[in-house]
Amino acid sequence: MDFNFSDDQQALRDAVAKWVEKGYDFERRKAVVAAGGFDRGVYNELAELGLTGLTVSEDHGGLGLGPVDAMVVLEELGRGIVLEPLVQAYVSSAALGGFGGDAVKTAWLPKIASGEALVVLAHQERKARYRLDVCEAKATQVGAEYKVSALKNIVPAGDQADAYVVPAQLDGQLALFLVERSAQGVSTRGYLTQDESRAADLLLENAPATLITTDGLAALSCAVDVGIAGVSAYGVGAMEQLLRMTTEYMNQRKQFGVVIASFQALRHRVADMKMQLELARSMSYYGTLRLGAPEAERRQALSRAKVQLGQSLRFVGQQAVQLHGGIGVTDEYAGSHYFKTLTQLEMTYGDTMYHLGQVSERMQPTAGVFA
Repeated sequence: MDFNFSDDQQALRDAVAKWVEKGYDFERRKAVVAAGGFDRGVYNELAELGLTGLTVSEDHGGLGLGPVDAMVVLEELGRGIVLEPLVQAYVSSAALGGFGGDAVKTAWLPKIASGEALVVLAHQERKARYRLDVCEAKATQVGAEYKVSALKNIVPAGDQADAYVVPAQLDGQLALFLVERSAQGVSTRGYLTQDESRAADLLLENAPATLITTDGLAALSCAVDVGIAGVSAYGVGAMEQLLRMTTEYMNQRKQFGVVIASFQALRHRVADMKMQLELARSMSYYGTLRLGAPEAERRQALSRAKVQLGQSLRFVGQQAVQLHGGIGVTDEYAGSHYFKTLTQLEMTYGDTMYHLGQVSERMQPTAGVFA
């Protein structure tokens, strides 16, 4: 299997890396946090680069590229721990493009592609505990119209988004709906999360909704798997940047008259961080390449990837703090913000223990090694 990136993918990586370096430094990120954790202007800049429409089909105004291209982009955004939830454009376009009817595709995919509309997945509920088949939200149908009542938690940029992809029970079966933020019966409560991005609780009270599909569980699992692949790539980029910052610090910080990078015990810890980064990278590639596989294989692959990513995110973040010493947890130093980001990513779309259970439940007697 060829793991080399194409020339176009390398050019895409370079373009995003240059934007992060020049257009989204740590000072700008601090300004976004101070303004509430989301900046529509930044999201528009991502749209101008063509990133919001990366995986939307050309028929609907996008670039029609694939998961690997999205992975390349999100790795670079992870290096800058960019707060604006670009991964949600890929999640929502996967749900709408893969399962929606022609009408909802025509109405919303061009808006997602152009950046005109931020559409986010609103699926988390307090009692679900990461399970996708547990959903208390209710939908009713009156004639050709649908209404949804729900309380969804930790919705990315929920009070800034233009619409939501919402799973709800319809006649005893999970279905997927699109609800506009401007619709009657929609209210939000926004807040900053631990990684300083913006989220909101979303309350729907008989809110008008557009049906995406009645095969809601399949559509939701596909959307979440795209999200797992996205945050995995983002996490790889963040870990790589934090490792670079750590080694630079160790080559400057002196103890007993010499730089601490010369201490063998600390060099071993950096080597362990590098190993965890590369394990995470390989599993990120693995998960991304399995997004087009049959559902059972795809779900298993993404859970495997999330287990390794969770372990690596926690290890790299904690070791970086230890190797930095006291400065590693100060708000003024960028490293502490990477640590918070890595910690939150470990719990996004299911934490390590949850996905370890998913891998265990799907194991076959041969573990897939022998025929």
